[in-house]
Amino acid sequence: MAGRANQRVLLACALLCAAVFPCADSSRLSAAESQPQPAVATANFPIASGARLAGDAKQTRFILDLDQTVTFRAFTLADPYRVVVDVPQINFQLPAGTGGGGRGLVKAFRYGLVMPGGSRIVFDLAGPAKITNSYVLEAANGQPARLVLELEEVDRTAFVQSQSPDSRPELRPAIADAPPATVPAAAAPPDTAQQKPADGRAVVVIDPGHGGIDNGTQSSGESEKNLVLAFGLALRDRLEKSGKYRVVMTRDDDTFIPLNDRVKIARGLKAALFVSIHADALPRAEGDAQGATIYTLSDKASDAEAQRLADAENRADAIAGFNLAEEPTDVADILIDLTQRETRTFSNRFARFLMGEMKSTVRMHKHPLKSAGFRVLKAPDVPSVLVEIGYVSNKGDLDHLVSEGWRSRAVGSMAQAIDGFLAKRMAAGAGN
Repeated sequence: MAGRANQRVLLACALLCAAVFPCADSSRLSAAESQPQPAVATANFPIASGARLAGDAKQTRFILDLDQTVTFRAFTLADPYRVVVDVPQINFQLPAGTGGGGRGLVKAFRYGLVMPGGSRIVFDLAGPAKITNSYVLEAANGQPARLVLELEEVDRTAFVQSQSPDSRPELRPAIADAPPATVPAAAAPPDTAQQKPADGRAVVVIDPGHGGIDNGTQSSGESEKNLVLAFGLALRDRLEKSGKYRVVMTRDDDTFIPLNDRVKIARGLKAALFVSIHADALPRAEGDAQGATIYTLSDKASDAEAQRLADAENRADAIAGFNLAEEPTDVADILIDLTQRETRTFSNRFARFLMGEMKSTVRMHKHPLKSAGFRVLKAPDVPSVLVEIGYVSNKGDLDHLVSEGWRSRAVGSMAQAIDGFLAKRMAAGAGN
């Protein structure tokens, strides 16, 4: 008991120090560090009906057809080279496959919701380029309104010189009915911890992976982001029905949430458990893996497949054009290590609980317990697991993932594991 009390004192001191020395990189791109609110019906948002590229490797133009004019903000990012365009929330009704191929300076582009009220288009570039012109044309002569972006090839030196801190704006909501002059300043993000008063119940955070502009794995017309959101919502409903827990979703709609913000939600709520839900795929060359896998955090991956998956998931922020710079630690490394040792013990214990419950109802991977350096599992004080509920690249698993019956059984076993784990942990805590 004395050792644990001393550890808490040290941790509090370190947190106080962190408050005195705030993060220096205040210009990094970030989303609201709170639970996203449900999106408004898309009927009132501008509609994008077409998108195309023109030009060559020296100069390339992008054109987006819209049913009304919009405000926007465009900027470049390096390593890898990208151009990012932030716009108010748009209802993208583009033909299937749009953006999958490139032309000239653009290798490919993608688009989607990154936060309530704000959408984003991200262009993967073949090399360094600058934005020479960007504008919106009003509808005229039977032609729709258009957003136009013109790019020009530059060398690395010129590109780097354009990357001043002022050119890396903070991501803010671009509300569709905002005044047309500029994108409005961000509203103060809601305080997640104050949205519901504390009531003494354990907090369980459910984290459906991907979302918004980040589709995750796609196969046979199914997107990972939709499959894991449906699973996460079903798990939330099952847990809430018992009344034992306060259940919080990192996202409950098709919104992109940066990886660090997912962790912050759990830490800010002092969650008793964080469960991240994913559904991966393997390249054909790596065989046809199947079954659910449960991952915990480790500095060294348990095998090559775990390492590949962690690398892929840790690049999720790059998909949406976010700065990948690691945040400075908010406590001293030694205190993180002390806290994280105990947290990893609890994480591993829950992983075993979960495997024991799931194996009776769900097909499991041949090696169901693995570990790797997932960024989303790095909260030093919240037991966390990442569950790959199946492989969308495997036909049998995909059939299960889209089945409500399978989902109900899998959610039931996961809820039982959460019950068993938290009951034992609370009992142990009460004994202290």
